[in-house]
Amino acid sequence: MPITDPELIRIVERRLFDVKICRRCGAKNPLRATKCRRCKSTDLRLKKKATAKYK
Repeated sequence: MPITDPELIRIVERRLFDVKICRRCGAKNPLRATKCRRCKSTDLRLKKKATAKYK
């Protein structure tokens, strides 16, 4: 069942993609993080935004 409400789409995309990923251990971290919560590494990247196709 596809999501058609634009506001709901924004909420879902923010929840899924507004995180940082540790390059060392792969853990998800909050957007404002400077160090990884699991391994304490500072090598973080933003999660790649996947382009979704909504019909």
